[in-house]
Amino acid sequence: MTFRQNGQLDTSGVSGGGGGRRRGVAVGGGVGGIAIVLIALFLGVDPSQLGLTEGGTTDQGATTESAQQIQQHIDQCDLQQANADTTCRIVATTESLEDVWTAQLPQQVGVDWIQPHTNIFAGGIDTGCGAATSAVGPFYCPADNEVYLDPSFFDDVLVQQLGGSGDGASQMYVVAHEFGHHLQTMLGDIQRSQQDPAGPSSGAVRVELQADCYAGLWAHFATSTPAPGGELPLLESLTERDVNGIIQTAEAIGDDHIQRTGGARVDPSSWTHGSSEMRRQWFLTGYREGSVQACDTFSAQL
Repeated sequence: MTFRQNGQLDTSGVSGGGGGRRRGVAVGGGVGGIAIVLIALFLGVDPSQLGLTEGGTTDQGATTESAQQIQQHIDQCDLQQANADTTCRIVATTESLEDVWTAQLPQQVGVDWIQPHTNIFAGGIDTGCGAATSAVGPFYCPADNEVYLDPSFFDDVLVQQLGGSGDGASQMYVVAHEFGHHLQTMLGDIQRSQQDPAGPSSGAVRVELQADCYAGLWAHFATSTPAPGGELPLLESLTERDVNGIIQTAEAIGDDHIQRTGGARVDPSSWTHGSSEMRRQWFLTGYREGSVQACDTFSAQL
């Protein structure tokens, strides 16, 4: 997926690092009262081992300089840089997501889109769901309605450890998935992951698959939705390579694949995000149908 190389980006909805967010109840539950959020790419692990805990804060003295550097980086982003730089690609993707959902959500559901804030961080960050480190991976925190991403995740974990695609479309899919969780919060579906937390047809899996479907819906409209004040969309047309890269990543973050990669046996009873095939299928459903109604994973036979 290639951004049209003309114009600046609105970076007001994205910030670098940060800390001291208000406390809140996170989606899900954990062992010993540990708070967890919707972690997009991990399963079956004590959240404290991933760096997201209810108590404590990150070392702000160690992260402040990094946060300032990231913010400077964000403020300098434009569409041309978004095609080569991961941080700028994240910024541009959030703008594309805002364009699509601002147009589609009122039309399809009768609800006005509220853009979530996005935090790009390195190392660690305090959130409304607890103190998080990069080990958590990209996540959405319902307590503060914010998306959190560390750009190093894409190469260090997604590609090198899980075998996902390293192309830009794959990274955009991950961002779109997290925005899907924000939409679920707006529509009241996010809590279903708490009611039925594990298993191949659990509420948790259905929530994750719906977020994949919403990411596909974004991809369906992203190359045809004009940017505000313009006639052209931010993104050029998707290629077959783009779609294949997204599918590669969706399959790489399937529960069964992650279990095999970690040397464990495949145990569907522990699944929280869905198998590789399920994640591929639901992304493609959203991409092909372009319909919020088609993303009703809660009524589907899994």
